[in-house]
Amino acid sequence: MGEKVNEVSMKELVSYIAEALVDETSRIDINEIEGNQTNIIELKVAKEDIGKVIGRQGRTADAIRTILNCAAAKYSKRYILQIIDE
Repeated sequence: MGEKVNEVSMKELVSYIAEALVDETSRIDINEIEGNQTNIIELKVAKEDIGKVIGRQGRTADAIRTILNCAAAKYSKRYILQIIDE
């Protein structure tokens, strides 16, 4: 008998990462816009925390995007992460 693997939503993955990075976790808002082949995840954080999510020269944001796309490859989907400040 095969085991059923629970599919973790990409929205939950981004939420988990963002909560580890920011101070104002209550102000995190994540919205997912689904398309045919590409989904967009909008990550809204407090203005004070935007630098923590983006990182120096965008390295943290790039790392989050890499993790997101590696996880999404398993489901043959492509994700775009947009970071927005409140």
